Amino acid sequence: MAVRRRVVAYGRVQGVFFRDSCLRVASSAGVSGSVRNRNDGALEAVFEGDADAVDRMVSWMRQGPRRAHVERVEVTDENPQGESGFRVR
Repeated sequence: MAVRRRVVAYGRVQGVFFRDSCLRVASSAGVSGSVRNRNDGALEAVFEGDADAVDRMVSWMRQGPRRAHVERVEVTDENPQGESGFRVR
């Protein structure tokens, strides 16, 4: 059963290779969606796919890559859109 979650990470999440790392991890996990930097300094990702894989991505977002410092994460459930592939926006 496919699920979709929007995740917004706050803290030192831009300029630390977060988007590229997220692309690699999500692609490896078989999760679709996208990741982007927001104008407010946060990082926003949408993950869609198998519930276990999406849950792993949400957990990964709570830490991010080594140089990141995630202070807080907001997670919102959404209706699946039938996305395929993962991209950096």
